[in-house]
Amino acid sequence: MSDKTIFSKIITGEIPATKVYEDDIVLAFLDINPSNQGHTLVIPKEPSTDVTETDPDILLHIMTIGQKIAKAQRKALGATGNNLIFNCGADGGQEVFHTHLHVVPRFSDDQVFQPPKHTSYEAGEADIVADQLKKAL
Repeated sequence: MSDKTIFSKIITGEIPATKVYEDDIVLAFLDINPSNQGHTLVIPKEPSTDVTETDPDILLHIMTIGQKIAKAQRKALGATGNNLIFNCGADGGQEVFHTHLHVVPRFSDDQVFQPPKHTSYEAGEADIVADQLKKAL
């Protein structure tokens, strides 16, 4: 990552953020355009573009903190569910190209997200796709 993102500027204090949690590895703050109140972003202080480029140990820490925040959303805000989401790449819906986890508190009938679109495999197609993935691993 060569370009300084808005998240890099938040980490350095150039741009203010409403912090929820901070340690040596991550910073968590409220999203300025939340899906629900309490929608929190967890970002690594060491920049990477998305999860495909993030150190696995850092990813584990991001998820650990995300889990703690999800529990806090349930306790403090009365959330009855959560979404923990990484958007990766422009086609994956990523808007800021600095790895970040969305921790979204969910409430009954909040209609925050649309139901997902599903697809299917033709006969034998799943085996072909699985083989492609196995080879790429």
